[in-house]
Amino acid sequence: MRIGELARRDGTTTRALRYYESLGLLTARRGANGQREYDEEDLKLVHEIRSLTGIGFALEDTRPFVQCLRDGHTSGDACPASVEVYRRKLAELDDCITRLQAARDQVRAQLQDAEQRSRPCGR
Repeated sequence: MRIGELARRDGTTTRALRYYESLGLLTARRGANGQREYDEEDLKLVHEIRSLTGIGFALEDTRPFVQCLRDGHTSGDACPASVEVYRRKLAELDDCITRLQAARDQVRAQLQDAEQRSRPCGR
């Protein structure tokens, strides 16, 4: 399939696909006419990349998942390197949640203090 069809089938853009190619995440074969040619395996790679980036993974973090699929595994997370990326991302998310909870607690405390100060006398 050509780049436009690949983009359409996965709901992305040809520009994104060319960018993935520039990063080495996607490899296009060239037809006799010089146009990029892709197959169902490429569609699977693009779907994996987009699924992961859709939940907050950086493009570079998708590399082990893509390689796992290229190595013939049925799932991009069937390899130890992919599992390690999951662990690293989970730790990053846990840290972010902890920081957000602390910020929320601080804002809540400041709101309560402000509400106490803004009450009219005698109430």
